[in-house]
Amino acid sequence: MIGDGALSLEPVVVGVVLAMAVVTYATKTGGLWLLNRIETSERLEAALSVLPGAIVIAVLGPELAAGGPAEWGAGVVVVAVMWRTESILLALCAGVVSVVALRAVV
Repeated sequence: MIGDGALSLEPVVVGVVLAMAVVTYATKTGGLWLLNRIETSERLEAALSVLPGAIVIAVLGPELAAGGPAEWGAGVVVVAVMWRTESILLALCAGVVSVVALRAVV
């Protein structure tokens, strides 16, 4: 919370953020540990390679469908950056910057 020019952190909020960080780390390391212990087929490896993009589309698709011109323009930027660079991280960063800029203009 911001009050009197100073930043104060609520203990509950800090605890929730730390708990989410621990769960995220445990999930990722647990998945990597499991995949190192089993033999993966080419089909499973292909599915895992496209999983990040599918998750991004599943999360952002409804927002884009319900959005307006700023969100649609940012969607075009994301597709263009992804097509040129094949970097999900760079495409998402470009999309965030684009939607903020377009919301300021539109």
